[in-house]
Amino acid sequence: MKKSGILNSEVASVVADMGHMDWLSIGDAGMPVPMETKKIDLCVEQGLPTFMQVLENVLTEMAVQKIYLAEEIKDQNPTQLANIKHALPNVEIEFMPHSDLKKSLAKTHAFIRTGEATPYSNIILESGVTF
Repeated sequence: MKKSGILNSEVASVVADMGHMDWLSIGDAGMPVPMETKKIDLCVEQGLPTFMQVLENVLTEMAVQKIYLAEEIKDQNPTQLANIKHALPNVEIEFMPHSDLKKSLAKTHAFIRTGEATPYSNIILESGVTF
């Protein structure tokens, strides 16, 4: 039995299968996920687990070189934006309209649904390399 890092078998499998520049998305409970995108639903109830709990867990095993966020997070959820910047201090951020971020979910290996209930708590992680 695995004793640390990502313990959810579906999340661990997706991260292990990723290559350089592949995308993985994590988001709030209300984000619409394209039918063709694998959805890993971790939501237990509203607020549980939080977006940041899941993001921080994924970051224990995933190298990230760039992230994509909705432009709207700047004004509508600056606290979450600060949390993301703190968790990924030296990672390039690209902002796009929320409508474009939703469309981009179709290009991700999976969408991890959290119980987060704050607006624009959605991210696309672009994998980096460890060498």
